Amino acid sequence: MSKPIHYKDAGVNIDAGNESVQRIKPLIKETHNATVLGGIGSFGGMVDLGAILKDYQHPVLVQSIDSVGTKLMVANMAGKHDTIGIDMVAHSCNDILCQGAKPISFLDYIAVNSVDPAQMEAIVTGLKIGCKEVDLPIIGGEIAELPGVYTGSEYELVGAVTGVVEKEKMVTGADILPGDTLIGLKSNGLHTNGYSLARKVLFGEGKYSVEDQLPELGGTIGHALLQPHRNYTPAVLRLMESIRVKGISHITGGGLVENIPRILPEGMDVDIRKGTWETPPIFSLIQKTGNVPEEEMFRTFNMGVGMVLFVSRDDAEKALGLLKESGEDPGVIGVVQGAGGKVVKFV
Repeated sequence: MSKPIHYKDAGVNIDAGNESVQRIKPLIKETHNATVLGGIGSFGGMVDLGAILKDYQHPVLVQSIDSVGTKLMVANMAGKHDTIGIDMVAHSCNDILCQGAKPISFLDYIAVNSVDPAQMEAIVTGLKIGCKEVDLPIIGGEIAELPGVYTGSEYELVGAVTGVVEKEKMVTGADILPGDTLIGLKSNGLHTNGYSLARKVLFGEGKYSVEDQLPELGGTIGHALLQPHRNYTPAVLRLMESIRVKGISHITGGGLVENIPRILPEGMDVDIRKGTWETPPIFSLIQKTGNVPEEEMFRTFNMGVGMVLFVSRDDAEKALGLLKESGEDPGVIGVVQGAGGKVVKFV
């Protein structure tokens, strides 16, 4: 008779999975607020919508799902997994913020080759930190052990966020007009975009490692590349209580060039004033090391601007002041033109 085969022999360790769940349960519990019904371990997460929607006349749910992308490979190279969850939460919240939505619930999905309880705890620690920043409960998630789909310490991290906005306060960009002002909110690095190019340039062409210290970065390359994605939700929602924000663009993959036109009405262009914001040094290192054309840099990376807000010219000064009160360092980076092609021009 042949030797009995168990699930663990196929690469799935149920005991390690159970240990991971026990480690992350208290972390997830820390994100819960009064709207969460039930605990971790149910087949579905539950949120008391009545408690949330009682303050809305015509609530609209806004949802988004995304992954961290190949930034995960840099986290693996550096052996640092406790900030990657911050990236996931911030990216998700910023996406629905573009419609003016307040986040109300978050789901995560982690797929791995082999469950490492310590690694799982580190990842969920980042999720917890990101969610607590915006009072966003993690209502559920999934750890999937998929040997053969991933190898070694590889893993995938996906987040799904649900938010709500009053219908009449939805931000759509439809009423953007010539003369409106573009306000840029600073990034602190690549956020979660352009890592395929960054890795090819820095670790391929440049032969750098994540441990290499560079004076211009003020630390290691790994530290610069793993700077957490900033979450603009608190500052922008606070601004919207006093100022009509006509359009919001999250500067993700595609940079300013590709993301701003997504919200422009027909017949509108924008002029972006280069040099009106400070570009983090990691971008200069990538451009110099890989001889990357400037236009390619602006189509790949945020180049130091993580979010762009469109406000009327008359509201611009007040908006800048309110954003500064919220801890942002905003600046006017451009103006809307009525040239007709949804084109971003650099002047």
